Amino acid sequence: MPYVKNYGKVEEINFLASADYQSFTYQVDDTGVTPNVQGRKIVPAGTVYPKNDATAIGILLTDTDVTEGPQPGAVMVGGWVLEDRLPVKPADEAKTAMKAINFKKVV
Repeated sequence: MPYVKNYGKVEEINFLASADYQSFTYQVDDTGVTPNVQGRKIVPAGTVYPKNDATAIGILLTDTDVTEGPQPGAVMVGGWVLEDRLPVKPADEAKTAMKAINFKKVV
């Protein structure tokens, strides 16, 4: 039986502009992630993966808890994204590197 602990209310903003997307599993690194008030290291959904630069390959689809070290996470590599709803605006070089992701403005 898995151990589950309630860490309180979670709010996630939908940044997908379409239900049509492609994702793959990648190892999400814990380096440089600051713990939250509960002491958990959470990489938020919508974070550019692996870094917000020319090495970008996609965007995390869900929050990923890396408190215990690197963990697998769902990374969207193709689809439509509402750019204004992402937690951090993607750098221009990251947007260029993610060729299969289309960025739209919220209307």
